[in-house]
Amino acid sequence: MKKIIITGANGFLGRILSEFFIGKGFSVVAIARRLEGCSARARYCEWDGLTLGDWVRELEGTEAIINLAGRTVNCRYTDEHKKEILESRVTTTKLIGDAIKSLTKPPEVWINSSTATIYEHREQGEGVMPHTEAEGVIGDDFSMNVAKAWEKAFYEDEANIRKVSIRTAIVLGVEKGTVFDKLSAITRMGLGGSMGSGKQMVSWLHEEDFCRSIAFIVDHRTVEGAVNLVSPEAETNDDFTRGLRTVWGIPFGIRANEWMLQLGTRIMRTEAELVLKSRWVYPSALLDYGYEFKYSKLMLALRDLRQRAK
Repeated sequence: MKKIIITGANGFLGRILSEFFIGKGFSVVAIARRLEGCSARARYCEWDGLTLGDWVRELEGTEAIINLAGRTVNCRYTDEHKKEILESRVTTTKLIGDAIKSLTKPPEVWINSSTATIYEHREQGEGVMPHTEAEGVIGDDFSMNVAKAWEKAFYEDEANIRKVSIRTAIVLGVEKGTVFDKLSAITRMGLGGSMGSGKQMVSWLHEEDFCRSIAFIVDHRTVEGAVNLVSPEAETNDDFTRGLRTVWGIPFGIRANEWMLQLGTRIMRTEAELVLKSRWVYPSALLDYGYEFKYSKLMLALRDLRQRAK
């Protein structure tokens, strides 16, 4: 039986990815700091994310290691939190590289998380195109610099292995506490209007396409380098929030101006950037390699999620 290793496996993406590969007949080892949150069907292995240990033996001869470890960015960007966000990504990436170099038979591929936030704010306009892997513009602020440092640690590591960094957009799934769940709750309360200007682009990905695209990367051994994990069709925030109102049958939504979002996110101990930044990203590499999206249209994705939501 083929084996998949997932580090940082006790978060939303780790759980759904574990369940997906188990459903495909793989043995999945979930490596995390704690058992809580990991898929009940995966075999748990503890690590501290800082040092080599017994978990390294699990990597020997596996099909893939998929690193999803990293502190959540859903917080206020204090100096302490910024340090934790950066170090949790760079340190675990370097640690996995050290582990791979110690193996007799390393995994076939190392897939490492990155983020679609690596690209500059970009809105629609005449002659303006979305960011692709080859032609996207990588900017210079805290979030983008974290992403750059993350990928730098990944690609500078000397492990002799196929490497793919996944620049993932917002993943829409039905699990409680995730983006779709939270935005749906706001929408049902009549608060699901446009946010800020409403012109900022929302790049997104259905949870099933997230899992299917990872499996595609594992199976297709010519895939290397940075890969944008996003749907081909981004939407403006206006259209995204309108789509949520439509699937929930809510005829109106109160608009949230930027100052309201700044105040609200401060109260909620998070950052307005998470909804105000325009992420307009295109999955050029995936499409070029031949990946076929199941959910390329937002309304198709939202209707599926609405139907499955409890």
